[in-house]
Amino acid sequence: MKTSISQKSPRKPRADAQRNRERILRVAKQVFTRRGAEASMDEIAKLTKIGPGTLYRHFPTRDELLAAVYISEVEKLAEAQRKFSAELTPIEALRAWILVFIDYIDAKRIIAPALSAMACGPAHVYQQTTRVMEEAASALASRAVASGDLRPDVDPMDMLRAIYGISSAGSTDDWPVKARRFVDILIQGSRP
Repeated sequence: MKTSISQKSPRKPRADAQRNRERILRVAKQVFTRRGAEASMDEIAKLTKIGPGTLYRHFPTRDELLAAVYISEVEKLAEAQRKFSAELTPIEALRAWILVFIDYIDAKRIIAPALSAMACGPAHVYQQTTRVMEEAASALASRAVASGDLRPDVDPMDMLRAIYGISSAGSTDDWPVKARRFVDILIQGSRP
């Protein structure tokens, strides 16, 4: 079952429109990272190599663009869960996905201040995305429990909270390296 949090449109966008959208999101993430929530929409359009009209057709407001950047990061988690479930053993899939989760946290730490500056606040965006993370983590953990690689009493959200705690406690830029090392400890401690 494919989980997505994007709005479904009645028809599939043209390939060039989809490429533009993906490029806008990639560039916007970089610009928001460097300049914060007040980054210029014109700068994003220029760096994306599209006209401002194209940018505003996709994202009429800065808040919509900020939310879309964040949501695209969460959708990467859902895509990774599907890919890893299809290609890796259950425990390897869980481990690989937690490593992607660390990248997501790193991106969120950069984007969160910009999201907080949104006129309506970040709560509605976080509500949409929490479900996707919970479903992906639960699906991976369920497979690992069924294969006998993970204890049935392990709550996958507790695993994510532990990783998130490392990011919160880590005041240095090397917290992702420490979190990646901790993943193996977490997995090993969760085995039967």
